[in-house]
Amino acid sequence: MSSTEPILQPGEYAVLVEQAPILIWRAGTDALCDYFNSRWLDFTGRTLAQELGNGWAEGVHPEDLQRCLDLYLDHFGRHAPFEMEYRLRRHDGAWRWISDRGTPMFGADGAFAGFIGSCTDITDRVEAQEALAAAQATRIRTLQGLLPICMCCKKIKNDQGYWEVLEKYVRDNSEADFSHGLCPECFPTYVARLQEEADRLLGG
Repeated sequence: MSSTEPILQPGEYAVLVEQAPILIWRAGTDALCDYFNSRWLDFTGRTLAQELGNGWAEGVHPEDLQRCLDLYLDHFGRHAPFEMEYRLRRHDGAWRWISDRGTPMFGADGAFAGFIGSCTDITDRVEAQEALAAAQATRIRTLQGLLPICMCCKKIKNDQGYWEVLEKYVRDNSEADFSHGLCPECFPTYVARLQEEADRLLGG
């Protein structure tokens, strides 16, 4: 057997498609879906008859539906591959984010034969990205704008109107912390002050 020959028998391809760990759909040349694999039906909790044609669209979140259909029909008409993300209702009623990739099919004679697509659940990735964006927005917003600061003691006036030490305010309103040290300009003054204090104690 040469390396170019398939290692699966025709009947085994159907089993492979049905048991694949992804959701698979197919549409004919009329853009209407005529097949969904078992994984899709298990995910949605609906029958094949309910999903055929445009029935699958009943499970797409209302806020995503029009965008989803517009993109699908545009690429279908141009016979162009596409990728889109939308929320699909799971069998338990939960909305899950789906990454849907579709690609045109062509027969042996080169004639357009419809589309086939595969979907994966990307909810965890989307929620992680949203949580990260929210955290970054909060961090930026926390220390954004004008901060009232005392020109003498350098305390900052917080949102409740109380004056706080700069270090405490920054520590409470950000993820930053402080490591204390001395800059070159302050070091001589600090050492001189220590020497004066030592001389006072020793001479006292």
